[in-house]
Amino acid sequence: MIDRQQAFVLIKKYLKDEDNIKIALAVEKIMMKMAEVLEKDEELWGLTGLLHNLDYEYCQGSPENRGILTAQLLDGLIPEKTINAIKANNYMHTDYIPTTSLDKSLIAAVTGAGLIISVSRSTPSKKISDLDLALIVVKFHDSNFASKYNRNRICLCEDLGMQLEFFLDLCLNSIKEIPD
Repeated sequence: MIDRQQAFVLIKKYLKDEDNIKIALAVEKIMMKMAEVLEKDEELWGLTGLLHNLDYEYCQGSPENRGILTAQLLDGLIPEKTINAIKANNYMHTDYIPTTSLDKSLIAAVTGAGLIISVSRSTPSKKISDLDLALIVVKFHDSNFASKYNRNRICLCEDLGMQLEFFLDLCLNSIKEIPD
């Protein structure tokens, strides 16, 4: 299995947009915290979060290939359960149904990170450090806000035994731990 440093080299190779790299780092942090809470392998879950979007910039016009290309790029470099979770994140196109805690955690973490980043961009300071849970919860329940983030994907956290507000707080605090 590749280590985090090798994974980050791949991130820099395949993702050129700084926002995409920031999202990968946010999802990595969230996944590591989720692994800690669920008593799972933090390193493996972190790598899953970090690498989940590796093919994003190559699949912009063909969402049916998202996850599939990453699986091909990472074949033999990471465990199959990580590859499966990455494919499960795009289950609408890959036909890989999310069943494991890793699969569901990645889906919830990716969408949670996207929602929180959208909330930060809607504030005057545009800083995640200025956000609080109450605002995240309000924006979560506002179906007109950041509607591209399917709230049902975030609610997969409940399949893992995490209440919604606990999970959103976990996401927010995980992202806040990342240096600017």
